[in-house]
Amino acid sequence: MSETASAVPALELEHFLPYRLSVLSNTVSTALAGAYARRFGLSIPQWRVIAVLARAPGLSAATVAERTAMDKVAVSRALADLVRSGRVRRALARSDRRRSVLTLTARGRNVYTRIVPYALEYERQLLSELAPSEQSLFNIVLTRLQRRAGLLGPVGAARV
Repeated sequence: MSETASAVPALELEHFLPYRLSVLSNTVSTALAGAYARRFGLSIPQWRVIAVLARAPGLSAATVAERTAMDKVAVSRALADLVRSGRVRRALARSDRRRSVLTLTARGRNVYTRIVPYALEYERQLLSELAPSEQSLFNIVLTRLQRRAGLLGPVGAARV
């Protein structure tokens, strides 16, 4: 082993925060994806688009991508499926005919109102592992880490 290799600290993946957050996110998403697919015929990206449009109708696809932190290709695929299934309506913006605006149809709104109780119950059960004070602290920590990650940007740009 060279001196350079021995000078590099070991990365214990099971203790590395980005890895742990990714594993948790994947575990939760996989559990929810199965339920959404079986009960409602939706993928996670489709559900995220519906959830965003339910709270903020009239957004563009680019804004939906920003708000969901999904790449534009995933949002585009989800939107194509949702438009095809009659859950989302795409129209041209009055102020800028080059930009489309997205809204839920009655069918999309119906799916949203049916999924919300399942989603909230899953969240309640997941968080039941934490005391109320821990839940509050967890929300604070998540918010701060999200903000900090946004400020740091890509790894190459971070001052490491």
